[in-house]
Amino acid sequence: MTTLLDNISAHFEHALPFVIYRKPNDSIVSAFLMQETTLRFVSDFEEGGFVFAPFSSIDKAILFPMEHALISSEELTLENYKEKNVVFKTDTADKEAYLETVEKAIQQIRLGHLKKVVISREELLKIPDFNLIEVYKKLLTTYKNAFVYAWFHPKVGLWLGATPETLLSTENTSFTTMSLAGTQVYEDNKKTIWKSKELAEQQLVTTFIEKQLEQVATDLEVDKTETVKAGDLLHLRTKVSGSLKHSASLKELICALHPTPAVCGLPRAAARNFILKNEVYERDYYTGFLGELNLQKEKSSLPKTVLFVNLRCMKINDKNSASLFIGGGITEDSNAEREWEETISKSKTMKCVL
Repeated sequence: MTTLLDNISAHFEHALPFVIYRKPNDSIVSAFLMQETTLRFVSDFEEGGFVFAPFSSIDKAILFPMEHALISSEELTLENYKEKNVVFKTDTADKEAYLETVEKAIQQIRLGHLKKVVISREELLKIPDFNLIEVYKKLLTTYKNAFVYAWFHPKVGLWLGATPETLLSTENTSFTTMSLAGTQVYEDNKKTIWKSKELAEQQLVTTFIEKQLEQVATDLEVDKTETVKAGDLLHLRTKVSGSLKHSASLKELICALHPTPAVCGLPRAAARNFILKNEVYERDYYTGFLGELNLQKEKSSLPKTVLFVNLRCMKINDKNSASLFIGGGITEDSNAEREWEETISKSKTMKCVL
């Protein structure tokens, strides 16, 4: 009997576009299997399908349209695997470049030009013979409470990730979103204590989201901040919900939120300009967003949109090479060396699945 993973493997072998994904805390894996290689883009976010958008501009968001896809779902039973203690060598030049950019960001914040900016880096890894299905299964097992995906288009490339952050979830005019900031390594039986820098960073993100949503939404509700676990890392999360104004569109709602300060900074325009000018690589789809767009599962049901921020992701360059993407929020109280160490912590689990 042919499984969904068999179909994914065949699609990849024949260089046909696909996406396979599992939502947080779910056992159902879904897929869009495209039958031809035309590269299509979203025009007004009224379309239905699966969207894959870059950090820089939602106008370049790629769409796998429902009408051109074979959509299927399957329940997976996964075996646990033992993590290997793999050591990857870090390029000293990469570290120096990252530290220099972080120091420059701290200087701009202290001069009053920025309140916060997210600085990220690309880490090139040499990997043994890459096996798509095995790596994807390891991601599913490791990140049970994340959105875990593998996305491929022959004209764009192969991306995999396990993101803990929802950008937006909508049904009819109701929506939910979240602010996610702060990171620390999870230690069993140890009480979680958040420092003032992390709490302040989280509040910046929440306040920004509230202010942005005032323009397009009503009935805003902000939940209490909570600690959530993703793999072996902990984050601060605050859920925000509301209703879309009758005069506003889904595209306007997405534009109000993306990119959030959790992946960009504040003020947003200044932070984005700093990132594009000073990061020593192109983010591409890292810190963009992806997910189901106006997807109608049954004829009687309302279309739903569920989008996730593309964090904890990698691009597979070839069978022996991968690009890993990691970043962190920089504020006035940041320390460049500690920020570097945080990116090392964030990268460990993704390195282990490779």
